[in-house]
Amino acid sequence: MLFNVSGRMRSLCSLCGVLLLLTVARPAPAGVGDPQLRTDHPWYPGELACSTFERLFATQAEMFERVAGHLPRSDQDRALAAWMWRNLHYAHGQEGREDLWGQGFRTGDTTSREYWTGLFAHGFGLCGTTHAQWTVELNALLGHGRSRAVGVAGHNACEVLLAGGPYGEGRWALLDHDLSTVVFDPEGKRMLSIEEIRADLKRLIDPDFRPERQQGWPLGGLHRDDPRSYSEFRVVEHLPGYAGPPPKVHLRRGETLRRSYRPGLEDGKTFVFWGRNYRADGIPGPERSRTWINQPERFRNFPEGSGYRRGQARYGNAVYRYRPDFGDGSYREGIVRESSDEIVFGFQSPYIIAATPSDDSDWGIYEPGGRNGLIVHGNIDARVSVSVDRGQTWHEYGQLNGQLDLTDDVKGHRQYWLRLGAAAADLVDADLEIVTVCQANPALFPRLQEGGSTVTFEASGEALVSAGPTLPQARAHLVDGAFGTPRVTLQLSPPTDRYAMRLHAAAHVASGNPPDPSIRYQIEFSLDEGRTWHPLVSDWQIVRRGTEPGDFWSQSFCYGDIPLPDLMTGPVQIRFRNDGGKRYLRAEAHLAYEVPGDDHCRVTFAWSDSEGATHTAERTFATDSPQTWTIPTGENIEMKWVEMGVRR
Repeated sequence: MLFNVSGRMRSLCSLCGVLLLLTVARPAPAGVGDPQLRTDHPWYPGELACSTFERLFATQAEMFERVAGHLPRSDQDRALAAWMWRNLHYAHGQEGREDLWGQGFRTGDTTSREYWTGLFAHGFGLCGTTHAQWTVELNALLGHGRSRAVGVAGHNACEVLLAGGPYGEGRWALLDHDLSTVVFDPEGKRMLSIEEIRADLKRLIDPDFRPERQQGWPLGGLHRDDPRSYSEFRVVEHLPGYAGPPPKVHLRRGETLRRSYRPGLEDGKTFVFWGRNYRADGIPGPERSRTWINQPERFRNFPEGSGYRRGQARYGNAVYRYRPDFGDGSYREGIVRESSDEIVFGFQSPYIIAATPSDDSDWGIYEPGGRNGLIVHGNIDARVSVSVDRGQTWHEYGQLNGQLDLTDDVKGHRQYWLRLGAAAADLVDADLEIVTVCQANPALFPRLQEGGSTVTFEASGEALVSAGPTLPQARAHLVDGAFGTPRVTLQLSPPTDRYAMRLHAAAHVASGNPPDPSIRYQIEFSLDEGRTWHPLVSDWQIVRRGTEPGDFWSQSFCYGDIPLPDLMTGPVQIRFRNDGGKRYLRAEAHLAYEVPGDDHCRVTFAWSDSEGATHTAERTFATDSPQTWTIPTGENIEMKWVEMGVRR
């Protein structure tokens, strides 16, 4: 229990200091910070192969070498490696929106433009969504401003600026993941830009015209008529996406995370999702019938294209089950605050909280009556409420006496606070369980290899605390300036007794149409409450190169991250400003902080094979260093689920 000691009590506390420390000290650190897995599967090894840009680029290079026969050393090859990987892990589809502005899912621009959320939580996006997100990866790969989203006829494509060899000092080239298309020149020497393609459209988009020029790479790989969209060159979006923190899971003592590779949860008929309900073959939720996902070996040198198969790619689920222990004090690892009459738990995930909609319509997820996204079980007569704006407002749910479903107020979010109107002592025998069901991209789950598979486990020992991504969440941390103005300052601290390790920040800016490349954007941070400032992002500019159409997206993003000094406990202030008077529509900040402790992580895989039976394999890992584990497997593996949990 935490106390605020008044002045009258100080003399008493000084006499009883040792006793007081024993009474209120936090327990020994518990839980596991950022556990991740990787297997030796050639196409789908799991999150540890792609959870940072450095890991992702190394994985893409390995895959490219296996497919093309050599490492990707040129700009063109590195771009193709990224394009191939994206085609195999992300599909066209209508993702569920986020309530980014606090005005509902249908008001304003609620597209998820954050790279890691799009990849790990959704795995689906429309053409403009996926390419806005993907420009972040391509800029990290090739350099600032070297990718852009481009509006064409009925479609949003992507171009990258390639240099070296036939590209000289730099030329734009089409790199369209959504339509699975690149277009080489007639000699097969380099990839062409949209402007070059549209100048000779009929001939260049014909897959039968000198097919060898494509070097085996798809042209209209999902449908041969798709490249007709390049007949127009309408609009450019500069810096249309951003990167927040890479995905991190924090498992607290008493918590498990089970990821299911197919829709339906444990009973096979409970469908919890966050996207358009396509109802393909009677299975509710997002899906894609034309995609290379789950058929990666066909991607290159397969002129027939991906083909059409209903449900070729679907969503997965990430189910958190948390049973805090009020007897040993380890529940404190999961709380935001507590007092003599209430406890507030926090939840944060890289995945997005899903829902079973109340009806079977395309967008029933947005309607009232959603279920199964957040369920609280317990045997205590305590009031329950939930907040998705860092405690600024609360939604009351009445008494917990058995079970409450709080889904409608947390669906489509990635964090919440849960308030229980009871003291810890009253909850010891309450049998409290908090179940949060998220949607996740199963192409990022680790898959076992046939004929024996090696699993690598690694945990960074870090977790996240976030001011954002929604505007209400950020407003809870606003200390200076205002949204809708050219200057905003947020303040964020790690949890008590935890050291902040790294700072991530991003801003959504009304940068103008056309954007002014001379304006400089800054993100700065202060460790002494604003007395001195240090650069996080310096002189960020919108770089405009080459041929452009006459129209532009009037907004852009500025983002970055930086390690913090050792033993940093906060608070950290983060200031966003620019010298062009451009308004900040939204901003967010995230601290990665240390999760110390000696708890272990239990990992369990479940799968079936040609024998027909379901197999499981389990191992417990220490979290202080990477470790490997070999699992015997058969043929024709079908993954069921993978679970991680905390073991003392």
